[in-house]
Amino acid sequence: MLSVLRNRTCLHLFAAQIVALVGTGLATVALGLLAYDLAGADAGSVLGTALAIKMLAYVGIAPVVTALAHRIPRRRLMAASDLTRAAVALTLPFVTEVWQVYVLIFVLQSASAAFTPAFQSVIPEVLPEERAYTRALSLSRLAYDTESLVSPVLAAALLALISYHWLFWGTAAGFLASAALVVSAVLPKPIRRERAEADGGVLARSVRGARLFLAVPRLRAMLALDLAAAAAGAMVIVNTVVYVRDQLGRPAADVPVALGAYGAGSMAVALLLPRVLDRTPDRSVMLPAAFGIVGLFALLAAVTAAGTGAWRWPVLLTVWAAFGAVGSLILTPTGRVLRDSVAEEDLPAVFAAQFSLSHGCWLLTYPLAGWLGATLGLTEASAALGVVTSAAGVLAARAWRRVPAEPAPVASRGRGAAVPG
Repeated sequence: MLSVLRNRTCLHLFAAQIVALVGTGLATVALGLLAYDLAGADAGSVLGTALAIKMLAYVGIAPVVTALAHRIPRRRLMAASDLTRAAVALTLPFVTEVWQVYVLIFVLQSASAAFTPAFQSVIPEVLPEERAYTRALSLSRLAYDTESLVSPVLAAALLALISYHWLFWGTAAGFLASAALVVSAVLPKPIRRERAEADGGVLARSVRGARLFLAVPRLRAMLALDLAAAAAGAMVIVNTVVYVRDQLGRPAADVPVALGAYGAGSMAVALLLPRVLDRTPDRSVMLPAAFGIVGLFALLAAVTAAGTGAWRWPVLLTVWAAFGAVGSLILTPTGRVLRDSVAEEDLPAVFAAQFSLSHGCWLLTYPLAGWLGATLGLTEASAALGVVTSAAGVLAARAWRRVPAEPAPVASRGRGAAVPG
């Protein structure tokens, strides 16, 4: 897997992703502490609103920025996004009002919405060969999982020595390092868009990626699969503390253990998946994973309804790890599916649309998991999200049917030609 890092551009971009994600993880910890300083017992409400603002920025900003930035060199766009995020991080320690947090979070996440789709669309051009690109996707998945595991540990160690305000400086350093690494990378020239002037302006270019998602059956299936993965992830992120503290009556120190089980499951699959995808079509990996999530929600509902028993703790850890694993089975191959479904000149628009639409799924499932768990109970929430996931799996299976050409030969894949299904 690490062989792709012999490519100097890939090495610089992967290093940029790692340092930016570690910085983001530090900011997540610091932001929670800042919210508590500003709002006290209402800190949860502040963080919930900030999370909603983050998702709204992701959903609304990515396609618009892609439409406006189609003539801007991607290296310049990514570096400018990193510098913007660094400036916001340096400003956060000095805020004194909650509304200032909301404004700065919107700016920071808007910059992220510009950076991430551009970053994702560059990788298949840097690594056009299928096998290498698959390994790059697994490395990227590992980077996200490492951030969720390493950043809290690093933050805890730093907080033993310094005030949480200094964590924002660490965040800024991560974004500045990312900008430097991006600038030092030699990116391939973007595919020239012959029809750029005929695309109908900013609005038409903004919705082009979404139109492609509706037009290509396998991309419609991708949206349904994103919903399934989001349902599992939302249940873990929103309700882990409720399960650990209220349902199982375990100490607060076990909350990161449960979250770590989710990350470990995802990392394990990301490490193993490249070899699987070398010989197995994406569809045969991703669709069963969606229905696996349905089974896990059924098991979770049964565990929740059981009420008592020391056995529930190891079972919860197993379910959380399995949620991470099946989520990785869906999310890791996504770039391959996008690359093989549209022309190369449409990759930026499609990656931006996928970024936006997938976070729209999270925007739906976050409050659904939280509201159902709080009002109806965790058993009912598990059952309801299981129904949502089941419907998503059926829709994906109906949209993404087997075609004789799948999988296409390696030599013909990733060349920018849209393929059936």
